[in-house]
Amino acid sequence: MGKLRVFSGKQMCKLLEQHGFVNVRQRGSHVVMQKKTESSTITVPVPIHPTIRIGTLQSIIRQSKLPRELFEV
Repeated sequence: MGKLRVFSGKQMCKLLEQHGFVNVRQRGSHVVMQKKTESSTITVPVPIHPTIRIGTLQSIIRQSKLPRELFEV
């Protein structure tokens, strides 16, 4: 396991969009990204902050079901 990169909210949204997620709505400083699969829909809220905190980043990784390597240095 490598070291996680530092992401801003906008950078995180771009990364998720590159892997099939779509911005479905925004309320205040949070964007909700969704990806439809054949069996379900994956929903990930992303805070639009200058830097995403480590616990929030780990939660986004877990919820998105994307490989951790995408988020590492």
